Amino acid sequence: MARANASWSEENFSCSICLDVFNSPVSTPCGHNFCRNCITNFWDEQVKYKCPVCNKLFDTRPDLQVNTLFSEMVDRFGTSVRVKEQPCVEPAEVPCDVCTGTQLKAVKSCLVCLISYCQTHLEPHQRVVGLKKHRLVEPMDRLEDRMCKKHDRLLDLFCQTEQVCVCQFCTEGDHKSHPVVPLKEEYEVKTAQLGKIEAEVQQMIQERLNNIQEIKDTVNHSKEDADREIADGVHILTALKRCIEKCQDDLNQMVKKRLKSTEKKAEDLIKELEQEIEDLTSRNSEVKQLSHTEDHHHFLQAFRSLKDPPPTRDWTTVEVRPPSYVGTLRRSLDQLEETLNMEMKKLCDAELKRVQQYEVDVTLDPDTAHPKLTLSEDGKQVHDGGVVKQLPDNPKRFTKNIRFLTRQSFSSGRFYFEVQVKDKTAWGLGVARESIDRKDRIIASNENGYWTLYYNDELIFHDDPFVGLPQRAELQKVGVFVYYDEGLVSFYDVEARVHIYSATGCSFTEPLYPFLYPGPFDYEGNNSAPLIISPVNQTD
Repeated sequence: MARANASWSEENFSCSICLDVFNSPVSTPCGHNFCRNCITNFWDEQVKYKCPVCNKLFDTRPDLQVNTLFSEMVDRFGTSVRVKEQPCVEPAEVPCDVCTGTQLKAVKSCLVCLISYCQTHLEPHQRVVGLKKHRLVEPMDRLEDRMCKKHDRLLDLFCQTEQVCVCQFCTEGDHKSHPVVPLKEEYEVKTAQLGKIEAEVQQMIQERLNNIQEIKDTVNHSKEDADREIADGVHILTALKRCIEKCQDDLNQMVKKRLKSTEKKAEDLIKELEQEIEDLTSRNSEVKQLSHTEDHHHFLQAFRSLKDPPPTRDWTTVEVRPPSYVGTLRRSLDQLEETLNMEMKKLCDAELKRVQQYEVDVTLDPDTAHPKLTLSEDGKQVHDGGVVKQLPDNPKRFTKNIRFLTRQSFSSGRFYFEVQVKDKTAWGLGVARESIDRKDRIIASNENGYWTLYYNDELIFHDDPFVGLPQRAELQKVGVFVYYDEGLVSFYDVEARVHIYSATGCSFTEPLYPFLYPGPFDYEGNNSAPLIISPVNQTD
């Protein structure tokens, strides 16, 4: 029998009416098998009852009999077919807990049985009335984790106090006084929160994408800056190289020209001397010949022409002076310096235009002002009013030094602002860190948290020690550029379009504030002009 069954195909277990595997097979009196529903529906439509296979007629509607052995064979064949059609479990999938031997992929998990089922073993849950009430979910692994370890009951409740899943018995013990809700209710609450969490995560992702883009933009800008710096350097150095070559060529030609002139003069003088020597030698020969003659008449006639010396130059006043090359090289270097200054001015002008692109709009903070200082309504101008005002005590206010900070501070990147110093006889400006001492008389040096340019009869940068700078005639407006991340503070003469000074390698670890010192006002009216924070005009 086993060998016979093994050789049977699906056709042997198929209903001849629906052509599918038998479902609840029954037999007719003539010995043919059909699905119960198929043969019943077939006879319901017939006046006479006959077998659909052999067409045998029955006088009355036959009683259908169940062939127990055949039904078992059909069930086994159907199970075998369904098993073959189902996929085996893969490493990342949930296996059927009922399968023995080759485990099939689970299609559902039962939260009541705490078992995962393949399609075949799930069939009772789809047929048996009591099992149909069980809660089926998508396949889950480790269903034992859903059981309370202490009470061996399903964890179907949620403790809101301790934020853990509990069983019914837990609510009568350790969690008796805690608010407890069904898992579904807490699931709905947490699901609603999930949208907010997802939005926050998406925002964090976007912020990091923005950070990546900022870093890429910084690299691209750095590359552009590097390319521009190289191009400017090549341009200037090429111009200097050409200038040096020209200076060298001009120097060589000038020296050679002077030397050639001296050599020509010396050569002409030598020729003239040689000619006089030749003439004198000839005369000397004539004198010797005449000294040996005894012809008185000839002697006297010839002596008259020989007694006067031949016409010659007075060589006591003639000299060949070597050419002087003093100042020749210096003049060449002056020309080189002029070219260098011209190229430096072009470079500085381009540099100033670049940093002016980082202009920031800053206004003075009245809460920081020394009581003697007077501020304009727009917060752009400040001067020493000469009178100490009664102002509220403020931890940000300068009380000993006549200084002022802006409302705005900067903790990264680049920023630039300009201050008019026209008609001022004393002033100071730059940047200061947030934690500077505002209550004691402190020198505004780098060591004390200031990076500032000062003027009072001389222009200096307050470093340790102070850096004296060349005087700039008619300095009217000063530009201040700060590159926080690079530790750079640069000052520019805006009207002359030239660089004044740069402090490099500065250590910035906290916010920086633009800083102004209008200088003291005297009662003769000196230094009464205000310091003015001016808008940038790149057409200057």
